[in-house]
Amino acid sequence: MHTSGNEIHEVVGIGFGPSNLSLAVALEEHRSQTTGDPITAAFFERQPTLGWHRNMLLPSTKMQISFLKDLATFRNPASRYSFISYLHAAGRLAQFVNNQDFFPTRQEFHDYLEWAEAGFADRVSYSTEVTAVHLPDTVGTVDHVGVEIRDLIRGGTRLVRARNIVVSTGLVPKMPVGMERDERIWHSSQFLEKFRKLEHNRIRRVAVVGAGQSAAEIVRFIYDSIPGATVSAIMPSYGYSIADDTPFANRIFDADAVDDYYNGSQRSKDSFWRYHRNTNYGVVDDEVIRDLHQRAYDDEVRGTPRLDFLNLSRVDTMKQTGDEVRVTLHSVRDASASTHGFDLVICATGYDSMEPSRLLGDLEPLCLRDEEGRLSVQRDYSLATTPEVTCGIYLQGGTEHTHGLASSLLSNIAIRSGEIADSIAERRVSRQYSLA
Repeated sequence: MHTSGNEIHEVVGIGFGPSNLSLAVALEEHRSQTTGDPITAAFFERQPTLGWHRNMLLPSTKMQISFLKDLATFRNPASRYSFISYLHAAGRLAQFVNNQDFFPTRQEFHDYLEWAEAGFADRVSYSTEVTAVHLPDTVGTVDHVGVEIRDLIRGGTRLVRARNIVVSTGLVPKMPVGMERDERIWHSSQFLEKFRKLEHNRIRRVAVVGAGQSAAEIVRFIYDSIPGATVSAIMPSYGYSIADDTPFANRIFDADAVDDYYNGSQRSKDSFWRYHRNTNYGVVDDEVIRDLHQRAYDDEVRGTPRLDFLNLSRVDTMKQTGDEVRVTLHSVRDASASTHGFDLVICATGYDSMEPSRLLGDLEPLCLRDEEGRLSVQRDYSLATTPEVTCGIYLQGGTEHTHGLASSLLSNIAIRSGEIADSIAERRVSRQYSLA
């Protein structure tokens, strides 16, 4: 069944993870600063509840950013949706301060996100999937779009109209080339949900593919959780590389760095990635590296090695055969091949950026692209379009090529959402559209 009504919103957010939650906060606080009508917003999320890397909320794992880089503080230090406000509401502010730690656990930060989300229950619909964006029936200026929404529980679709859309559908799990997930081959994004269902006493050999933070955390977690299992860490390097979180390096995540990247030449953009990639990609916190090395050393002293580092190795093939996964490795050292059997393989091989082209549907041909065929994104995170499009199409994610390393990370979430909210408010004032 397909229905169309008069539901009209200034903003429709596609996806409701931390980025669009932060936008909801920014729009809410924009309302309190204006004397006109509030900016109406509706958000649609295909998951049944708010979820942020739920399957990697491992015990005691810490955030890699300061608690001050929350949904709002860098944009509005007085926000009632700050992490400090959350701690105060939970009665834990003094205890948190006594910890003398800038980095909360991921579990606590997720609890904070859920606390903030509770203030927007009237604006978000879960278990609803945006399937397409349609052009209006009118000829000429495209001052709004139709957003087609499918109810994943009751079925049926409906169409809502939006003056601006903000796409934030999250990252896409990436597997090694040519390999698929199955019951014994997982991606790290599935980890905790599947791990809880395991018969641990039947698991003796586990492989973890990857050399980044998630891979190292999973290796440590399995080593501690299944005492009888050997854990093999498969990586193309000699070992884990340390994340550079020193003060000068961290300036790459400052809001000003977005301007430097956006306004830079292609040569300067390439330099940004070359010099600062080790602040976030394929690197591991010092504490985790030292913790794993100590475990391996202690095992060696006891004569009971359970951590097996298959370094300088890349996965060639991976296939489940019965109760075993056969993995063929290619040696980076001497080009030799070796085959290993495991009860379970977890691929902590990262994510691909959001690609909104399919979702944009009828609107996509009106969006401009650069010489390499990538969507052209303006400084306010809106897509550059042909002149007849006056409604706003904003991206939260998929903007690394224009806005740099931190463009889709939590580090810049408050500033980014504030800039999008400001841009939407400016469009609203200019009143280039009418949905009467």
